[in-house]
Amino acid sequence: MCSSDLSRVSPHPSDRAKRVRETVKFAPDVLLHLCGAQEWSRARDRGGIRPDASGSGAVAQYIHLSTPEQVHLPANRLYRGRDDLVLLHVDPALLDSPLRWEPGVTTDPESMLFPHLYGPLPVRAVINVTAYPPGPDGTFPPAVGPADPT
Repeated sequence: MCSSDLSRVSPHPSDRAKRVRETVKFAPDVLLHLCGAQEWSRARDRGGIRPDASGSGAVAQYIHLSTPEQVHLPANRLYRGRDDLVLLHVDPALLDSPLRWEPGVTTDPESMLFPHLYGPLPVRAVINVTAYPPGPDGTFPPAVGPADPT
């Protein structure tokens, strides 16, 4: 399992991003967070998303992030058919809390690691927001390719 503890890295964002890329060779320049449009609206008002803001009642230890190629896995597992989802495009260099690459659930492809943010996701780290509608059958595709600003 690869992990990167950004709390021990220089506070300069470019140094932090470089460290992530050196530790996790496949770390993309942009990560994604999946949430409902209303949740994002509330997060903007509060300045960000906290790990315990999932609404499940349980206190989460981290915020789930994904790469564009893997975001469809949690989307289909947790939100199949929802038509109010947005993808928050996150610049990892603008994160202040530790980012760790860890295994997903047992149904995910073997050896696939997901980025988990162990702290708040600040609004300033969100560089783009795009709608993420399901297909006609209710399933979500991978979000690959360049993102268009909305």
